Amino acid sequence: MQSTIWTEKYRPENFSDLRGQNEIVKRVKAFVEQKNTPHLLFAGPAGTGKTSLALVIAKKLFGNGWRENLLELNASDERGIDIIRHKVKDFARTRAIGDVPFKIIYLDECDALTREAQQALRRTMENYTSTCRFILSANYSSKIIDPIQSRCAVFRFKPLDKSEIEKIAEKIAKSEKIKISKDAIGALIEISEGDCRKMENILQSCAAISKDITKDTIFSIASFAEPKEIDSVLKLALDNKFIEARNKLLNIMLNYGLSGLDIIKQIQKEAINLDIDNRKKMQIIEKCGEIEFRLTEGSDEFIQLEALLSQIALTGKNA
Repeated sequence: MQSTIWTEKYRPENFSDLRGQNEIVKRVKAFVEQKNTPHLLFAGPAGTGKTSLALVIAKKLFGNGWRENLLELNASDERGIDIIRHKVKDFARTRAIGDVPFKIIYLDECDALTREAQQALRRTMENYTSTCRFILSANYSSKIIDPIQSRCAVFRFKPLDKSEIEKIAEKIAKSEKIKISKDAIGALIEISEGDCRKMENILQSCAAISKDITKDTIFSIASFAEPKEIDSVLKLALDNKFIEARNKLLNIMLNYGLSGLDIIKQIQKEAINLDIDNRKKMQIIEKCGEIEFRLTEGSDEFIQLEALLSQIALTGKNA
């Protein structure tokens, strides 16, 4: 088993190492070169480089003393107003160590901060601009209050392109001396959905089992059913072979260890690719949304999935 987590081992050290966010990196790099960075808000999905970019900024601004001048907090763990009033405020009010203009406070997942904590943070950002800059990271910028957003330069991250995920996977495979097939890379792209961290964790788990990574290994480790298997279930249901579709779906769930919500998401994705008219696709996807809601409310997943297959079978029967 590898001794280092690959998400840390392959974390970018320079702006040139950051993948998939070229426009954002270019603008942030200009701020760093002028040594006059404003408060920043990084918003976007998980695993797209928000934390990596924040650490690269600190390393480029502060050099070897970056750890002394950076306070990194995960707001989902420490989300109360007391953290802002004491820990953050105490760090912000003191001058930076060394010949640097300011310190940096990096608040990860700050959309988890309570509204009261965000109000306290707003005042801290305002009062200590001369000695400290804030970098805020959020999956949902809409959960950040407007006064904080207006004080920040907002950068919106996007999921990494397929080509970028492929390049990163190939680079890791070469460095770790593992063999990965094209089909396996395609499976990684399918499962990660632009989340680089997720891709690296799946790849490391597979590498612990075998140095020759195949598509089947990827799907097995990730607890993700092969798209062609989900497609076959949908086609059986559309052909009014309800019992066969039900049995196959249960086998897929047991073999891959999937929950009801996992399988619903995959069914919704594969329904788009079915060779049926758009109206029937819309009916199936509408039913997926209804069943997904019922599952999140605590309904029995097997009954709900049977109800979904029944609806798909009726949709096919009414062709």
